Amino acid sequence: MMGTSIKSIITKINSGKEDAHFLDIYADETVLAYQKERYVKALEKFKSIYGDEKVFVFSAPGRSEVMGNHTDHQQGKILAASVNLDAIAIVHPLRERVVKITSDGFKEISIKLDDNLKCVNAEKGTTKSLIKGVLKGFDYKNYKIGGFEAYITSDVLIGAGLSSSAAFETLIGTILSSLYNKSSVSAKEIAIIGQFAENVFFGKPCGLMDQMACSVGNLVYVDFADPDDAKVEKMEFDLSAHGYSLCITDTKGSHADLTDEYAAIPREMKAVAGFFGKKVLLGVTADDILENIVQLRAKFGDRAVLRSLHLVNENARVEKGVKALTEGKINKFLEDVNASGNSSFKYLQNVYTSSDVKHQNVSLALEVSEMVLDPAKEACRVHGGGFAGTIQAFVKDGNVEKYRKAMDGLFGKGSCHVLKIRKYGGMQVF
Repeated sequence: MMGTSIKSIITKINSGKEDAHFLDIYADETVLAYQKERYVKALEKFKSIYGDEKVFVFSAPGRSEVMGNHTDHQQGKILAASVNLDAIAIVHPLRERVVKITSDGFKEISIKLDDNLKCVNAEKGTTKSLIKGVLKGFDYKNYKIGGFEAYITSDVLIGAGLSSSAAFETLIGTILSSLYNKSSVSAKEIAIIGQFAENVFFGKPCGLMDQMACSVGNLVYVDFADPDDAKVEKMEFDLSAHGYSLCITDTKGSHADLTDEYAAIPREMKAVAGFFGKKVLLGVTADDILENIVQLRAKFGDRAVLRSLHLVNENARVEKGVKALTEGKINKFLEDVNASGNSSFKYLQNVYTSSDVKHQNVSLALEVSEMVLDPAKEACRVHGGGFAGTIQAFVKDGNVEKYRKAMDGLFGKGSCHVLKIRKYGGMQVF
């Protein structure tokens, strides 16, 4: 493990020799100058903290949910994508069995690898717990772990539903795979370890979708029917080549006091599943629900029935979307995305909360989006968990500025983030 000198990497970046490499990763010529400057600053920051060492450089992207809204907790199907906002790490391997990480605005975290890497309740919810969780996950699965020092900086938007924690977990897993396991740990395995870190060490009961999309890259289809061995298929489809950007708009809605709203969705779906003798809705069909709809409405209420019908039909929509991508039918795919968003609004009912009908940021964002976008060629939908936060739109490049202006006019300058789907998940850059 030799690495490359910081001076050498900076010289190559500044000379333009890595421009094609950066464009391949970030899929957007307009961010090239920014990314080059960002990498140079990160390399110089590492040097100022840890010295002029030979280093490796790694990247892991954020992710965006495309279809499969609230399906993973029912062992359903999802379609997600990695985006060209990422976390990067400048890394120097150490003989000493210690991991030292400094990230933007935070003090160094130091973890000794021979201290049993125990899960500590007092550390839950911290960055340290995520690092320890990934290290323990590698060790538990009999992969090699070793020491390193790193400076990490991230562009993944916190609170915008792009999964900054999953990007971080993927980054640590990619570092360990490359430095100590000859890059032999699969993207799927890194995702599973990341979920373990977040569930057990960090204390957040997330599904596997976030980590899988960040780790695998591009558009990724996941079928969670077997939660211990999810089916993962990377979709080799270049949306940029079709002239589209992915716009994520922060509607500035508050996530405060929404825990019960989020929890009610899987709770109601699982209640309906229980009627059929199942723990989750996997295997329950729309016909099953319709044949028993009188009893289901009486026992669980209409919303639970509607949400369950959304789930079973959403799984079918994901399959249609995947088929459209496989056949290169971009307009059919966008039609499926619109249908998925429509179902989330009307039947899943996660676009606004009934306890605060005065504030409907996401609803307003979707209505204005539909006024600006071409429904035959573009798409928009609620993004992620819903109720507040963000929406997503697939926008033709020629319409991006008009769309951005409309969203920024509603929610303030900088609310609309214009992204590209990137081809790569966790990766070694240099």
